Amino acid sequence: MRRYQRSTLLFAACLTGLAGFVDALAYSSMGGFFASFMSGNTTRLGVSLATGATHDARIGAGLILSFVSGVVAAAIIGRSRPHHQRVAVMALVTLLLGGAALFAPYHPVIVPLLLLATAMGAENGVFTRDGEVSIGLTYMTGALVRIGQGLAAALMGEGPRWDWARYLGLWLGFGAGVITGARCYAAYGTGALWIAAGAAAVLTVGARATQRDTA
Repeated sequence: MRRYQRSTLLFAACLTGLAGFVDALAYSSMGGFFASFMSGNTTRLGVSLATGATHDARIGAGLILSFVSGVVAAAIIGRSRPHHQRVAVMALVTLLLGGAALFAPYHPVIVPLLLLATAMGAENGVFTRDGEVSIGLTYMTGALVRIGQGLAAALMGEGPRWDWARYLGLWLGFGAGVITGARCYAAYGTGALWIAAGAAAVLTVGARATQRDTA
C-alpha cells in the first residue's frame, strides 16, 4: 500500500468510512447482522445452524452470498473498463446503495440489507492490481494485523518507522464511519441510506481524480 499517493490513501480512508457507515446502518436495523463484516455474519450463520435458528441462518447465508455477488460484479466491471475501473466500480456501489435507500420504505428490511451487502462486496473492487485486491476496504482485521506488524518492525528497526500509520488511517476511517452511521440511523432511521448513497456518489467523482495512481 506504500506505493499509493497520499491523496489516494485519503480516498481509501473515505471509502472505509463509507463502509463503516453502511455497516452501522445494517447492524442497527437488523439487530446484529452486518453489511461488510462477513466474519461476523459467518459466526451468526454457524451459531444459528447449531441452535436451529433457521430464520437467522437464512439471513446470514443471504448476506454472505450477496457480498460475494458484489465482489464478482465489481471484478467483471473493472476488467471490462480497465482505464476507468475505480469510477465504474464506485458507480455500481452508488447504484446499489441508492437502490437500498429507494426500496427501504416499501420492502421488508432484508431486501435493502442484501443490497447493502452487495454494495460492500463491490466496494472491495475499487483498488485492485493484477486481479487481486490491493487495499481491503471493508474488513479491518487485516488492517489491525498490518498495524501490529508495522509497529513491531519499527520497534526493531527493520522497516519504515511510520508505515503502520497508513493502516491506522483506514481503521480510523472505518470507526468514524460507524459512529456517524449509528448517529444518523438514530436520527433518520432508514432514511440515512440516502446519506450513504449521496456519499458514494461524491466518492465516485473522487475516484476519477485518483484513477491514474495505479502504480
